[in-house]
Amino acid sequence: MLTYDFENIDGPIYEHIYKCIKNDIMSGVIQPGEKLPSKRSFANNHGISTITIQNAYDQLISEGYVYTVPKKGYYVAELRGMTNRSVSSGHITYDIDVPEKEIYEVDFSGNGVSSENFPFSVWTKLSREVMAGKKEELMSAAPLCGVGELRDAISEHLRSFRGMIVDPNQIIVGAGTEYLYGLLTELLGNEKGYVIESPGYKKLVQIYRQRGIECRYASMDREGVTVKGLAESGADVAHICPNHHFPTGITMPASRRYEVLAWANEKDGRYIIEDDYDSEFRTEGRPIPTLFSIDACEKVIYMNTFSKSLSPTIRISYMVLPVHLVNLLFHKLNFYSCTVSNFEQYTLAEFLRQGYFEKHINRMRLFYMRKRKQVMDIIMKSSIVPYCEIWENDSGLHFLLRLKTGIPDRTIERRLREHGIRINALSDYDLINEENKSHYFIINYSNLCVEKMDYALDLIENIIKH
Repeated sequence: MLTYDFENIDGPIYEHIYKCIKNDIMSGVIQPGEKLPSKRSFANNHGISTITIQNAYDQLISEGYVYTVPKKGYYVAELRGMTNRSVSSGHITYDIDVPEKEIYEVDFSGNGVSSENFPFSVWTKLSREVMAGKKEELMSAAPLCGVGELRDAISEHLRSFRGMIVDPNQIIVGAGTEYLYGLLTELLGNEKGYVIESPGYKKLVQIYRQRGIECRYASMDREGVTVKGLAESGADVAHICPNHHFPTGITMPASRRYEVLAWANEKDGRYIIEDDYDSEFRTEGRPIPTLFSIDACEKVIYMNTFSKSLSPTIRISYMVLPVHLVNLLFHKLNFYSCTVSNFEQYTLAEFLRQGYFEKHINRMRLFYMRKRKQVMDIIMKSSIVPYCEIWENDSGLHFLLRLKTGIPDRTIERRLREHGIRINALSDYDLINEENKSHYFIINYSNLCVEKMDYALDLIENIIKH
C-alpha cells in the first residue's frame, strides 16, 4: 500500500497525491507494470475521499504514467527512454551561460532614447482609447502585412513626409527589421548573392549568414556605395543606406542614385534594399527623396523602422515592396501571421493619424540639433582639440571624430573600456580592409550623458599623449 504524508501540503490534495505517485514512478520506487491500489482502499487507508484519488489517477492517466485495465485496476505504464530529474527544492538550476549586458559610465556608441523624451502621456491616452473602442479588432488575428489602419497611416506619412506614393497594400509590418530581412530572404530566395556597403552594419552580415546567404562587400567613396563595387561583387541584391549611411553619415547624391538604379536594371532579378533607418533626423532641410520614389522599374524595396524615431523597444518596422513582389509575397508566404501585437499596431496608427508622430519628430529634431551642438561645443572646448577634428556631414544622430594619433584603433577602444568608456571606431565596420587605420571614431549622442564627457575626453587625451 502506498503511504504518503499529508501534513503541510501546498495546494489541492489530489495534486499532492498525483505528484507523489509520479515522483515514485520516475524514481523507480514503483516499477512499470506494477498495480496501484484501488481508489477505495487508497482512500480508506489515508482517510480521504475516493473522488480525490480518482482525480489524481485521472491526471496520471492523461499524462501517460498510468493506464487502466477494465475490471482489474490501475497499472504503471512502461516509459521507454525515461530520464529521471531530481527536483528536491522545488526549482531547477542549470549551468546556462547567459550573456550579461555591459554597463559603461560613458557610452559614445549607444543608440538608446532617454525615457524623458518618450511621449508616455499621449501613448497611454491612445492605448486606452484603442482598448475601449476597438475590442473586436484587438481580438482578431491580423493578416501577414499588418492591420489596415496602420498601413493606411504609414502610407499617408510616407506621402507627406517622404514624397512617396504608396498603396497601403504594398506595406508589410513586422516586429523589427531583422524579422523583415528574414521574410525578404524567403521571398527572394537565399540562392541570391547579397552585397553590403563597406564600411557597413556588421549585424546584417550575421543575419544573412545565419540564413545561409553569401554576403559580399562593395567599397564606398565620398558619394556612397560605388557602382564599380556593386558590379565587381557579382551580387543580385544590394543592401544600402543611400539617405544617411551608417556609420559614415554619407548622403548619396542624385547622380549616384540613378547610377545605382541603372545597375539594378541591367539584369532581371536584381534588387536594391533601401534602408532608411533614421531619415527623420536630418538636421538641415527636408529629408532627401528616396530611391523608391524615383524607381520606375520596381527594383527598390524600401525599409524603415519606428525604433529610431520613437524607441528601440517599440519593435515595429515596415517595408514597402514593389507591386510584383507584394503579389508574390501573398501567394508564397501568406500562411505567416503578423508578428506585431494588434494593441501596438492600432495605438501607433492613431499616433500617426492624429498628428502626434509629426509633433514628436519636430520636437526631437530640435532636441537633437541642440544636443549635437552641445556635444560638439564640449569637444571643441576640451583639451583634446589639438589632437582631433570633427567630420561634420549632417549625419543624423551621430558624427565622426578623427583622432590625430598613430595608436591603433583597437588599442584606444580597449584602454577606454578599461575605464568604463565605450567607443567604436569606423574601422570596426570596415568589411573589406580589416587593417583600416583611419582613426575615425563614431560619436552617437542620442542618449549620451554630456555631464560625463569631460571625464571621457580627458582620458582620450591622456591615451593619445602617452
